[in-house]
Amino acid sequence: MRIQLLGPVRAWRNEAEVALGPPKQRAVLALLASRAGDVVGVENIVDAVWGSDIPHTAANGVHTYVAGLRRAFEPGRRKRAAGLLLTSESGGYCLRVDPLAVDAAVFARNLGEARRSRGRGDLEETLRLYEQALAGWRGEALSRIPGPFAAMERDRLRDLRLTAVEEWAEDMLAAGRHAELVTELPATVSEEPLREKLRWLLMLALYRSGRRVHALWTYEETRQLLVRELGIEPGAELRTLYQQILAGHPRLSAPGADPASLLLTDRDTVFRGAPKPAQLPPLARGFVGRAAELAALEEWVSSECARAGASTPVAVVDGPAGVGKSALVLQLAHRLTERFPDGQLYVDLGGGLQGRPVSTEEALGQLLGGLGVEASRMPAGVAARASLYRSLLHGRRMLVVCDDAHDADQLRPLIPRGASCVLATSRRRFSELAARDGAHLVTVGPLTGEEGAQLLVRLSRGRIQRPGPVTERLTALCGGLPLALRVVAERLAVNPDVPLADLVEEYAAAPVR
Repeated sequence: MRIQLLGPVRAWRNEAEVALGPPKQRAVLALLASRAGDVVGVENIVDAVWGSDIPHTAANGVHTYVAGLRRAFEPGRRKRAAGLLLTSESGGYCLRVDPLAVDAAVFARNLGEARRSRGRGDLEETLRLYEQALAGWRGEALSRIPGPFAAMERDRLRDLRLTAVEEWAEDMLAAGRHAELVTELPATVSEEPLREKLRWLLMLALYRSGRRVHALWTYEETRQLLVRELGIEPGAELRTLYQQILAGHPRLSAPGADPASLLLTDRDTVFRGAPKPAQLPPLARGFVGRAAELAALEEWVSSECARAGASTPVAVVDGPAGVGKSALVLQLAHRLTERFPDGQLYVDLGGGLQGRPVSTEEALGQLLGGLGVEASRMPAGVAARASLYRSLLHGRRMLVVCDDAHDADQLRPLIPRGASCVLATSRRRFSELAARDGAHLVTVGPLTGEEGAQLLVRLSRGRIQRPGPVTERLTALCGGLPLALRVVAERLAVNPDVPLADLVEEYAAAPVR
């Protein structure tokens, strides 16, 4: 069995191509093939294929498409006999093929081998492995396959391929094969014209091939394109190379030099003079509970970051007002700072405010300001700001905390691509973001009676010495909400002369919520 995802979705059995049926049936196969050997639940398949526009017949549709795939894969199977390749499991289905029967898995394996070879310094072997990895592509991944999973996987694989092309091109330059690169790279540049790293590599290849004028013309073309499309000037790395080419810098002509050594590599700044962002607010005093949620979220982020080439991890913590979502996410964010050495960005989206929440354009402006973009260079409009934001974070490991998001449309442009991570909170559950963008959703509820008692004891400055009937009643009156309990604890602390019983009765008459 062979399955192709890196292009139009196709499959072969015993070297004979299999007719895969309509687009949504191919979408089901694409999902199962991308998780070959794992059980995928029917609900997950529905979300992946239909997203938020789910018809009431979706579950039946999944069963119909699976039946169609079984007929295609095993035409001789009796009607009610169990499938051997596509099996029914508890609550879902499993495609039982070797993961390396899927070309996307082969690409990921070959790319990993190329990067390991690169680390060993074996240049010729590294180039062979990169070329072997890239040779498996047959067009746009999951071409013309519908559904949010296909869209997300298409973007992830495309970004991974472009990064592989950039790494391969760097090694081609290091090997002195710039003339070959001049003929190979323009097609990828035209596919992704706003990707400055590709333009940088092409300019250097042209210069080393004796085509200095063409290299300078490529810079001017890039500059005009960025100004026209995004309203911004080229980045620092591209501008530096342009100046080096004008000056005829001797290091540019060294065919054996590592091209990466010519890049601006200060990871503590995005623009010169801009400090590494460290914008996380302080932790809440007296934080209690949430041990299970914190441990599970930290493990999830670690596993997502360990996946080579994975899309940006996005976790959204939702729950009612005052339940402690922000405190939980900030606890997690402070634990994760060492995993994201390029800095931490924070933006309050104001989704719970009675007035107008922060617009996406305003939020992007705050984030870009944190990255050192001066107001005079700030482009107008969501699309231009989002493009600049993604460009600045490309290849960087940045932690982005988006507090109190109003809806998925407000949050989605704030998600960069690549090695960064986004932690968000909201009073709403973003099911669409999970289906379309792969977000991990966590709902938090009120504190337990024991946790509420701990919070009151810690924050009441001695008014409550130990858990008991008073803490139990106050926790119940506050609905277990940490924010309400903090208000009560502060009231107890600043009124030491008022009998505790009187204050409790006062709250009983008007509970704090």
